[in-house]
Amino acid sequence: MKAVLFLLASFACFPAIAQSPTDEAAVRASINQLFESMKKADSTLIKSIMAPGARLQTVMNKQGEVSVQDEAISKFIASVGKAKPGSLDERLSGMDIKIDGELATAWTPYSFYYNGQQSHCGVNAFTLVKLAGAWKIQTIIDTRRKQNCP
Repeated sequence: MKAVLFLLASFACFPAIAQSPTDEAAVRASINQLFESMKKADSTLIKSIMAPGARLQTVMNKQGEVSVQDEAISKFIASVGKAKPGSLDERLSGMDIKIDGELATAWTPYSFYYNGQQSHCGVNAFTLVKLAGAWKIQTIIDTRRKQNCP
């Protein structure tokens, strides 16, 4: 009985922070804006949704040897800006968002098309932070594979 009372008192002292529909929509909008920016080859728009010090990483698996490769955000943004509008098309098949206060994560399975041809697929894992009232992308880590793509 004491354990039950302790648990109830603990929950009362530490209220859960609810995931608001407004924040969830704003997180979804920031992520969708990234992919729209890529389609439009709009590097300025991408810069506006990235947090200072944002990171881009890829989990690589070469013949069973797993590593994590870093790519400078500035390099990624520059490559998008040099692309032909419409050539970069990343299509999401879902988006699972979790939010706690000013921190959000999103899991987004995707297929990537370059000039209309499927290049690869995988999953993006986003971390976003609410800065000055706006959700900014802090980290993107992804997987990439050419086999077993939908």
